[in-house]
Amino acid sequence: MKRFLKYYMILSAVIFMACSSNNSGGGSENREEVQVNVPDTATLIFFGDAMQHGMQLDRARELGTPENPYNFDSCFELITPALKDADYSIVNLELPLGGDGSYSGYPQFSAPDSYAIALKNAGFDLFLTSNNHCLDRRDVGLRRTLHVLDSLKVDHIGTYNNAEERAKLVPFVKEINGMKVGFLNYTYGTNGISANSGAEVAYINRDKIKQEIEATRKAGAEIIVAMPHWGIEYVLTENEEQRSLADFMIKEGVDIIIGGHPHVVQPMKVVTDEKTGHRALVVYSLGNFISNMTTANTRGGALVRVVIERDKNGKVKFKNAEYDTFITEVPSGPGTNFRVVPSWDIDKLPANQKSNWTKHNNTVTELYDKYNVEVPRTKKSY
Repeated sequence: MKRFLKYYMILSAVIFMACSSNNSGGGSENREEVQVNVPDTATLIFFGDAMQHGMQLDRARELGTPENPYNFDSCFELITPALKDADYSIVNLELPLGGDGSYSGYPQFSAPDSYAIALKNAGFDLFLTSNNHCLDRRDVGLRRTLHVLDSLKVDHIGTYNNAEERAKLVPFVKEINGMKVGFLNYTYGTNGISANSGAEVAYINRDKIKQEIEATRKAGAEIIVAMPHWGIEYVLTENEEQRSLADFMIKEGVDIIIGGHPHVVQPMKVVTDEKTGHRALVVYSLGNFISNMTTANTRGGALVRVVIERDKNGKVKFKNAEYDTFITEVPSGPGTNFRVVPSWDIDKLPANQKSNWTKHNNTVTELYDKYNVEVPRTKKSY
């Protein structure tokens, strides 16, 4: 797990022992090797859309200080243990970091840098930036977001300063517990806003996706994760377009697909190729990570914890996945902020918000019991 040593070296202890023979005084050499196993699994944890609506911004400002005018520090305190328990944690940053002080919520988002800092401090390692709001502050906002994320030294994929930079930074392959994992991120669109000075957004384009999957494999990726921003908002099941794109990506070599955008959860399915036995995971939507949305089923979301492994033949593959649920707590008094409350800490949710949790959790459970394939609810807590 994070903050602990995860990589083990093959150790060799060579012990020289002097010994004598009956016929000479020469020594003989004995060599003893001690081997410690390299970890053969890694855990990836995925969350959905990290939103920032007007009331969230207002509350963060109310709790701010001169040193930290917009304070998001408590928003993720309860989910942090899950993030830091995983080997690599991923979230969709569904907004630009505008930086001009005129921050805004829906319909065109812009958040202060402290929001990204709070997400990083919570334990997120990879920020997805290709989504329908990445151009809300046009090319300037897109590029500034990349600059801030670079300054924070966090991984990010999906948008780029220009096409030339995309060509250099894609493929993105991360070594996690000795396994080389390739990550890709695409969006269906950007709300009708186009880049006007060459900023690059990774849009869903099958020819480009095919090309980048091939490049990612050639760059050494042993397993590939694709994260599309797709689907229909507020619909609890995937559509044919999502299924078709998922089938296409799997046939091209993607092993794990984690979707976002609908703002509600959608099913999770393990798909197995009958001819090859290849198993791939498709998560159609994880819903919102944090938001102030009140449309049905948008107050909470789901996480998915994915285990990959190196098998006895040395091949890295998807092993299994489990889900859990959480909800966004709204401020309930002085000093409180919007906060992600996971199922294992649900007793910390204010009593007057428990009905929201019950409704959300029941909806997700019923949906997943009906449609999920080989993705059960986790029994893990923190």
